[in-house]
Amino acid sequence: MKFSPGMTRLLASAALVALASSGALADKSLTIGLTSDAVHMDPQAGEELSSNIMYYHIYDALVRRDADLRFGPGLAESWELADDTTWIFKLREGVTFHDGDEFKASDVIFTLERLKASLMANLAANIESFRAIDERTVEIRTFRPYAALPNDLAAILILSEDHVKKVGDSLDQQPMGTGPYKLVEWIKEDRIVLEAFDGYHLGEATVGNVTFRPITNPATRTAALLTGEVDIVQDLAVRDVQRVKSTDGFEVVTRPSLLNLVLALDTREKSPTIEGDNPMTDRRVREAMARAIDVPTISRVIMNDLSTPSAQYVPESHVGYLEGADFHQMYPYDVSRAKELMAEAGVADGFTLTLDATNNRYVNDAQIAQALASMLAKINVKLVLNLMPKSNFFGYIRVPSDKSSFIMSGWDVPSGDAGSMYGVMFYSRGKKEGYGQVNRGSYSNPEVDALIDKADSTPRVEERDAHLQAVTKILLEDIPMIPVHYEQDIYAARDGVAFTPRTDKFLWAYEMDVKD
Repeated sequence: MKFSPGMTRLLASAALVALASSGALADKSLTIGLTSDAVHMDPQAGEELSSNIMYYHIYDALVRRDADLRFGPGLAESWELADDTTWIFKLREGVTFHDGDEFKASDVIFTLERLKASLMANLAANIESFRAIDERTVEIRTFRPYAALPNDLAAILILSEDHVKKVGDSLDQQPMGTGPYKLVEWIKEDRIVLEAFDGYHLGEATVGNVTFRPITNPATRTAALLTGEVDIVQDLAVRDVQRVKSTDGFEVVTRPSLLNLVLALDTREKSPTIEGDNPMTDRRVREAMARAIDVPTISRVIMNDLSTPSAQYVPESHVGYLEGADFHQMYPYDVSRAKELMAEAGVADGFTLTLDATNNRYVNDAQIAQALASMLAKINVKLVLNLMPKSNFFGYIRVPSDKSSFIMSGWDVPSGDAGSMYGVMFYSRGKKEGYGQVNRGSYSNPEVDALIDKADSTPRVEERDAHLQAVTKILLEDIPMIPVHYEQDIYAARDGVAFTPRTDKFLWAYEMDVKD
């Protein structure tokens, strides 16, 4: 079933309240091993998984996204369309920030104003104006009818106007919101300590104290679990799955991931790491590269069969998914055909370019990069590997830094709507404010831009879906980006820890418990 903004009102806030303990805060604690440290605590400073996990502990949004990507009331208890472009949000009463100040409409207005000037401005790209009608009511107008506004608002976390004005640029070190946990301590690359907020509006958390430990080395992460240093680990190494399963007192939990590993190809005539003209402007070269990548072997050998080839850029459940289309069936592994395409494009002798990739962000990312180099060498595409830690990578590839020709990264779409990806990744750069901000391959297609504009100009989800499906079809045929696979989210926990993995991969302590 495809997600629809119209479904949001069907979710009762009572179901969300039920996640919390009804009794007094127990003396329970958890230590969670993450793959890396957070980069930011300011939710408008950038997006990446470890930071996102912290954001949603500390802050709340107007619209809440549950563990299965259903949308319901958050800081806004209800909303309605006054006309095709005017949304009225009624704010929840009795909500306070961690410092005791009351949450008000002015905080929403301040957050949106600040967002418009931030690196995350794309989240507000479809918002024309906003105003506080009164302390409990906010009006948001979109430039045109826009069905996905509630989905977007689930990613906009509300700040305290007074607190941000007080701490200024130190918000990264002194975050404060209305969320279920408060920051106690952040020692970079060592630990993040959170404490439950006893005034949380959905009820007190069951787990009172949470420590997140960044442990980048997979073997060290597994050892930390088995020796009792941590209670849960994220991204258990695929090679350790059987070992942990066979050890008494521990459980391995998996679920399909939203995270799609993708390869962005530079489509400009002159590319930073390619000598001379860029061969990847020719679609035949892009197809040849896609056909030279043996995704089944990557899954079997590197991922230990714990990945799923990605048929498209978003999962089947999402608005914009094109039924019956599969990238890897369209362009199956076929080195002979890939060589023919290179010859047809006049580059049979190949070319050299640099692949920018992480070595500590995605499951076995460095090994995958090395495999790509080996596979593409068969069609004379020579990769120079530029591997770096996550802490450097996202700044290095940030548009418009323009240092890259070929990028391996991951992208997930927790909004349940392909438009939130297509608008930032495939819309022509510099053409429309808030669009194309993550278009790392500088892809530009007027037909794609027009279809995204149409999708973002309708109040009807069915029409939006049709326009986005048309975009999907063009992208699959044009190949500005090669989808590789969806990771399998793999967690391990000691006995007594109760948690269910979320679709968005956020490890949220508010949904956990520790049993005696």
